[in-house]
Order: sequence, then C-alpha cells, then structure tokens
Amino acid sequence: MQRHLIIQLARIGDLIQSKRLVLSLHREGEVHIVLDKALEALGRLVFPYAVLHVVRAHAGSGLRVPETPGALLAENAGAFAELAAVDFTSVYNLNQSPLSLSITSMFDPERVVGYRLESGQPVSSRWCKMAWRWTRERKTAPLNLADFWAFFHPDPVSPAEVNPAARAKNPAGKGQRLGFVLSGRAARRSLPPEYLARYIEALFTARKGPEVLLLGGAGEQQTARRVCKFLKPALLQRLEDLSGKTSLADLHGIIASLDLLFTPDTGAMHLAAHLGTPVMACFLSSAWVWETGPYGLGHEILQAALPCVPCLESAPCPHKTACLAPFAAPDKPGVPPHPEMTQLFSSLDDLGATFRLVSGRPESGLEEERGAKRLLVSEYLKISAGNPDRQGQTPPSGKIAESVVNKLLVEQDWMLPDYF
Repeated sequence: MQRHLIIQLARIGDLIQSKRLVLSLHREGEVHIVLDKALEALGRLVFPYAVLHVVRAHAGSGLRVPETPGALLAENAGAFAELAAVDFTSVYNLNQSPLSLSITSMFDPERVVGYRLESGQPVSSRWCKMAWRWTRERKTAPLNLADFWAFFHPDPVSPAEVNPAARAKNPAGKGQRLGFVLSGRAARRSLPPEYLARYIEALFTARKGPEVLLLGGAGEQQTARRVCKFLKPALLQRLEDLSGKTSLADLHGIIASLDLLFTPDTGAMHLAAHLGTPVMACFLSSAWVWETGPYGLGHEILQAALPCVPCLESAPCPHKTACLAPFAAPDKPGVPPHPEMTQLFSSLDDLGATFRLVSGRPESGLEEERGAKRLLVSEYLKISAGNPDRQGQTPPSGKIAESVVNKLLVEQDWMLPDYF
C-alpha cells in the first residue's frame, strides 16, 4: 500500500485549504498528516480518513510551546519516532517553517515534494519558485492557494470533488441561522464593530429575523459586546454570543448548521466552504480573493478594490486603512455598490477555484493579465484548464502574453531537473 505524508504546520485555514491535495493522495493510498496539536480535534473531523501525527508547533488554545529548539525537539520526540517508523511513498511539505523543514530531513530527499532541507540548506521545488514569482504581482495571482498546493501532485482530483456546493439548510427563510465571525487573526482585515453591526442588521432584516450567532474566541468577547451596543433590541432578542464558548470541534458543528456565515478571510470561512455552508466574505487590506477565497460553488465575496489592495500584512498602512470605506454601509436593493468594491461569486474551472465578477469594476487590465497567467500555468501543467476562451473571454493580446511569460518562466523551468 502506498503511504503519503503531508506536513502542514500552519493554522486552521491552511489545513483546510490542503484538502484538494489530501483527497488526491487519499485516492492512491493511505494519507498521513503532520499538524499542530491545537488542530487535532478539528483535523479528525475534516479528514476522518487520514492518520494524524500531532506536534507542538504554535502557541494558542492553552498550549505551551517550548522556548528552546532543544525543548521543542524533546516535546515532539514521540511524534518524530512515529513518523520515522513509517515507510512513506512520498512526503509533501507545504510550508517553510523551521520545524517543517527539519521534519523533511528524516526522509529520503528524492521522496520530498515542495520545501525540504538538503545538506542543511532549505531548497524549494521548481513549482514553488514559480509561485513566488507570481506573488510579486498579487493583484493578478493566477491560482488559489488550495490549487497551488494541489498541484504538488501531478494529477490532482477535479476541483468539483473538493467541497460541496454552497446550500442553505433552510432556503425558504423560515428558521434560518446566520453566523457572524467577529474578527480574523489580523485586525486590519476585519470590520470594526460598528461596521459589522450594520451588516448584521441588514442581513437580519433581509432574512426576516433569523437566529443570529456571534462566533469568535475568548479574545473577541470585548468585540462582541461592542457589536451588541450598535444593534436594535429586536435583533438582540434573536442573538446568541458564542465568543469564547466553543472549541474548534464545536465550531465545526455550529457552522454545519448555518444558512450563512458572514466572515473576513478566516479559517472559519474555509471550514464553511468545506461543509457546503454558504459564505459571505469581506476581503480587504492584505486579503485577496484570488489567493485565498472560499473554495467551491456559490459563495459571495465583497472585495475592496483600491489600488493599494492587497497590501503587505506586516507593514503599517500609509492610507489610514482606506480599504474600510467600501464597507461603511451594506448595499441596499436598487443602490449601486460602492465604486471601490467588487462583488464576486465563487466558481470552478478545470484548473481550480475562480471568481465571477457580479458588480463593480476591477482595475484596468487585471482580468486579462490574470487570464493570461492562468492560461500559461495550465499549459505548464499540461492541462486544458484556465483557457480564457473556455470562460467566454477574449484571449490575451500578444503583448500581455509575452509579458506574462517573461514574469513567470525562467530557463531552469524547462532545462533542469526539479529543485534547481
């Protein structure tokens, strides 16, 4: 039997966005996943068919991370011994953290795909290097992160096999439950309480008084109280604040029961897409729908469309978070959307996740260049997906196509073996 190992030591959203790769390997044999201890319970719910190997990699959820490399090694010695005892057909390392790179050194380098240590030095596969080149121009990113990881495998499962189409549990409106994620890990990518309250009121009215749940960790309890100060009494009677009261396993069950999840770009959003719960997501600041939007059919995304978006999350904002302005008031029927916001719905093509523009206008030339990059990537991967003709679009001009080739490809992509 083939046994495949995935090393995914990032957080909730990244774990779930690994799903297309996980499914592709599960089709061939037994899948093992190395993940952070804090995500163990959720990992068993999302990937019940996988063998999990838990390590201590991140602080949070009441877990202590050893302060020194030696202490971390001792803490994880049992998990490392488990891994060393398995003869893996292939090892897929999806991140470049020191711990994940160190784990790759336990295996034959020829079996490691993605990022690995070789003679003590970190090296990346050719596919990873190409992705780093396209992230220099994030506005025209050609692939969703889930699809980038999926193509670590030479023949991943169809995008349609990854997540169920979004579907409300009570489509007629009676007895609906709406969930609102209070904030993401990066505050700048989230709506402030007064803005979020306006969306809660708007959706509560449009859906004729559904049950409203506020979702978040213990750190969001103060945010929940501030949100409630902006809400009307009739809504508060239908509201339950669950911030700080749920485990990740609880969250899985709650999101599965919802008719809509309103959220920034968060792990909860990817969990909803995994479960087929409809998502309405607000993307601003460093969040960019083409990179990390919800995977599957039927999710709605409101994307801030300013020239400075997407920005670098780690850098201070020189524009006083101007990308918040489009979210100041929710759209009303018959009222045009904010000129600096685009409304999109998630879709799929043969290459993977894509997003269909419904209203608003992106910056000039973005769609054509992104289409050209998707076409080039699909040709590089030797698949027919991403062709703008298949999407009813005009093929890229010769000038744009030539520019894209020069940006994404280097001679090593064609002349040398992988990992050079």
